[in-house]
Amino acid sequence: MSHPGNSPENSDAPEIKRERLNFIEQEAQKDLQLPKLAGRCLTTRFPPEPNGYLHIGHAKSICLNFGLAKKYGGRCNLRFDDTNPSKEEQEYVDSIQEDVRWLGYEWDELHYASDYFDQLYAWAVQLIKSGKAFVCDLTGEQVREYRGTLTSPGKPSPYRDRSVEENLELFEGMKSGEVADGARTLRAKIDMSAPNINLRDPVMYRVLRAHHHRTGDKWCIYPMYDWAHGQSDSLEGITHSICTLEFTDHRPLYDWFCENLEIYHPRQIEFARLNLSFTVMSKRKLLQLVKEKHVLGWDDPRMPTISGLRRRGYTAESLRNFCERIGVAKFFSTIDVGVLENAVRDHLNTTANRVMAVLDPIKVVLTNYPADQVEQLEAVNNPEDASAGTREVPFSRELYIERDDFMEDAPRKFFRLKPGGEVRLRYGYIIKCDEVIKDPATGEVTELHCSYDPETRSGSATATQRKVKGTIHWVSAPHALQAEVRLYDRLFLAENPEDAPEGKSFLDNLNTDSLQVVRGFVEPWLASAQPGERVQFERTGYFCVDSKDSQPDGLVFNRIVPLRDSWAKMKAQG
Repeated sequence: MSHPGNSPENSDAPEIKRERLNFIEQEAQKDLQLPKLAGRCLTTRFPPEPNGYLHIGHAKSICLNFGLAKKYGGRCNLRFDDTNPSKEEQEYVDSIQEDVRWLGYEWDELHYASDYFDQLYAWAVQLIKSGKAFVCDLTGEQVREYRGTLTSPGKPSPYRDRSVEENLELFEGMKSGEVADGARTLRAKIDMSAPNINLRDPVMYRVLRAHHHRTGDKWCIYPMYDWAHGQSDSLEGITHSICTLEFTDHRPLYDWFCENLEIYHPRQIEFARLNLSFTVMSKRKLLQLVKEKHVLGWDDPRMPTISGLRRRGYTAESLRNFCERIGVAKFFSTIDVGVLENAVRDHLNTTANRVMAVLDPIKVVLTNYPADQVEQLEAVNNPEDASAGTREVPFSRELYIERDDFMEDAPRKFFRLKPGGEVRLRYGYIIKCDEVIKDPATGEVTELHCSYDPETRSGSATATQRKVKGTIHWVSAPHALQAEVRLYDRLFLAENPEDAPEGKSFLDNLNTDSLQVVRGFVEPWLASAQPGERVQFERTGYFCVDSKDSQPDGLVFNRIVPLRDSWAKMKAQG
C-alpha cells in the first residue's frame, strides 16, 4: 500500500513550511494558553548587574529577551540588579543602556532592584512573622560550614529557633545600623537537609555599609540576588524569567519565595549561556584585564565587550545575526569565535564600500607615464550593491603597492609583480617590472621602475585584448593619505584561555601580537570618512574608522576582521 503522502492526488500539494521554534518559544506558546496568563501579554526582562560592561554573552540574552517579547507582541523591561553597591557604578548603568540601544532594542520600562527595597524589606518582615525567616549570628565561614555538602546534610544554626519577636527586633536593628558589617544575616527557614543546597536556609539580607549610586546611604542592609530576583519579577508582572543554566538549581528557591509570600509567580526558564572559543567571558577576568592594563579599557577593540566590538567595527546587525545563528540551547557548549567573525564578514560584504589601502608600501615609478599627468579612474564602491555607485581614484606616475605583491625571486605560480613580469593594477593599466632599486647598505628593495601599457586601461575596448593572471591594488603616491592602521587579532592564543598549565593562569595565554600598529597609505576618497565608518580594504580585510582617536588630519583605522579566517587555515594545516 502506498503512503498517503505519495499518492497522486497529493503530489502537487504545496509544501507546508513549519516555523522552527527554540525550546523557550515552544514553552512560551504553551504558557500563553494557560488561564494563569489570561489577560497578560508575554513579558520578559533583561536584568544586568551594573558592575561592569556588557559582553557578547549578554548580547545573546538581550536578543533572546527582547526578541521573544517582540515576536509575541509582548513587553521587555530593562532592570538593573543593583543589590551590591560596593561594585556598582553609574558609568556601568550608562554603558549598559547605550549597549542595549545600539543593539537595536528599546525597553518598555526601566527599573532597578533598588526601586523595590522598601517592598522587599516589608516582605522579609512578613516571612519573619510567619516563622519562615530568622536572624542569624553565624559568620560567613560558619554558615558555609553548617550548610553541609552535596553528599551530607547541613545542620541548623543555633539561632534558627529565635522567637518572632526577637527576630523582628534584631532585623530592625540590622536595618538601623546597630551591628557591624557581616555580623548578622537574615536567612530563610526552609530545610537544612534538602538535597538542593540552595534550600538550606539561604541568606536573604546581609549588613553592608556602602554608598549606593541611587539610594545613597539610606540602607545598610542589602538583599541577596536570590531574594531580590523573583520578587522583582513578580512586581513587574514578568511572565517568563529567562536565566542561564547556572540558575537551574536556584529555581526551587525562586518558587519557594513566591509561593510562601503568596504573590504572583512568574515562570523561570533556563538556557545555556554563550561560551566562545579564544575568549574569556568572566566579568571578574575582564575587569582584571582592564585594571592590570593588559588592554586599553573596557572598549578596547580586542575585548569581547559590546562596546569593544562596536569600537572595533562590528555592526549591531552582525551581532543579532550571530545570536540568531547559534540559537538557544539547553546544554553547555562552546561556539567557535569564527562563527562570530563570519557573521560580520557576511554583513559587511553587502554594506561596506571597497577602497584601496597599502599597509606595507613599496614605491612604483611608471617611467613611461607623463610626469605631470593625473587621470581619474572609475572604481566600483560595492559590487554587491549597485546603488552604492562609483567613485574616482587618482592615477599618477608614482604609486604605492604592497611589499608582498612583489617578489624578486618568485616561484613559477607567483602571479603578482616580479622582475620582467606583468600585472594589472586594479581599475588601471597593465604594468611590467623593468628594474629593481635597492638600498646599497641593506639590500632592501626600495623602489620598482615599471612601464605601463596605455592601451590596457580597465574598461577600454582594448583592455580585454591583453591577459594577465594577477591583479593588485595600489594608491597614487602624491594623492595618498597617511593613516595609522591597527591590526587587531584574537586576544588569546588558546581556544580555552582557562586551560593553563599548573601554576599559570589565563593571562599566560594572552596573544602578545593581538595588536600591531602600522603606518600605511589610503586613497584620498577616505579624507571625509567619519568615526565608525566601515570599509573593505580590497584584498586585505574590513576596517573601521576609530571612534576615539581618528582625526581628519590623522586617520586611524581598526581592523575588524581579515577577508579570510587565517586561524581556520592554520588549524587545518595542523
